[in-house]
Amino acid sequence: MSSLASRVNRIKPSPTIAVSTRAQELKASGRDIINLGSGEPDFDTPQHIKDAAITALENGQTKYTAVGGTPALKQAIVNKFQRENNLTYTSAQIIVSTGAKQALMNLLLAVLDPGDEVIIPAPYWVSYPDMALLADATPVIVAADAGFKITPAALQAAITPKSKMVIFNSPSNPSGVLYTPDEWRAFAAVLQQAPNIIIASDDIYEHLRYTDSDFSNILNVCPDLTNRTVLINGVSKAYAMTGWRIGYAAGDATIIKAMQKIQSQSTSNPCSIAQAAAQAALESGTECLGEMLHAFDRRRQLVTDGLNSIPGIHCPTIEGAFYAFADAKEAIAQAAAAGKIAAATDLALSEYLLEQAEVAVVPGSAFGCDNCFRISFATSDENLEKAIQRISAAL
Repeated sequence: MSSLASRVNRIKPSPTIAVSTRAQELKASGRDIINLGSGEPDFDTPQHIKDAAITALENGQTKYTAVGGTPALKQAIVNKFQRENNLTYTSAQIIVSTGAKQALMNLLLAVLDPGDEVIIPAPYWVSYPDMALLADATPVIVAADAGFKITPAALQAAITPKSKMVIFNSPSNPSGVLYTPDEWRAFAAVLQQAPNIIIASDDIYEHLRYTDSDFSNILNVCPDLTNRTVLINGVSKAYAMTGWRIGYAAGDATIIKAMQKIQSQSTSNPCSIAQAAAQAALESGTECLGEMLHAFDRRRQLVTDGLNSIPGIHCPTIEGAFYAFADAKEAIAQAAAAGKIAAATDLALSEYLLEQAEVAVVPGSAFGCDNCFRISFATSDENLEKAIQRISAAL
């Protein structure tokens, strides 16, 4: 058998998928596992979106579309950016992909060469470093401060002549933090002095916010960076459409054209029926999201209060997304000292909680932040209450 390509050995399987798979295996064996590892809304896709897909199917929209998306969906995305973000794009500056993950991977493949560096603030979404490695680039991890945010000074210190990209994610997976307009201005001031760096703004959790402030990204405060900023978004999280696999990106037409060229040689167009559904979602705006947001807001308070009641665990305020990222350094040390876990690590703690408390969480090291763990509160209040009780009893 021929040896595998070196790129396969550079990356690891997704830790969040691994946790969910292990939880499913234990559950299938008869154990009462509560899986808090999956980043997927537990709500169904709104009916009007499903109806649009049914109509598309009945109307025979089952053929290939343009590689970068149907004209109607691309126009709906253009209108979305204008209406919700006060940003102006043309259809030539939009690409639709099979999920936001593919849109980001297309971007990395389109602009990165071997030896290029990608600056990634930690904690980060688990796939960012491995995606950079797949593109033959080098991930450069920038540690956050105590509030799970990086500073402009830390960003500045990470920039080298090899820096080609920085990836921002706000609201953040896993921490739920939001960068403010003033913080974006400070980052923009740094990046304006580094004209070779492309900015990837992962805005997939844009509509899942629990503060009164409006959503903002770096372009809202610094339009001068438009030509080298690519916005990544999609319908998966806000509209509970994870399985529909529709994401999109907006940016400079030259970059978007290159991303489309890559997509044409990998998957070609996204699913035609899913595109019709995504069009209906975006054209309907955000009014249909009220019930889901209300439930997530209630759950985040339940989880924050519950985790903070457990000695040795600190969970900061969750501003967006549907994750709690808890600092468990003290709890880990206490569990190790008591002989409950073999090593004082977040991985050992996560394994202990899965086996003893029957609660699946994702260790913080998967997100580049040791001594923490992430739980998703995209599940029922009952599951969350039970999980907190089990974690508390186990520790």
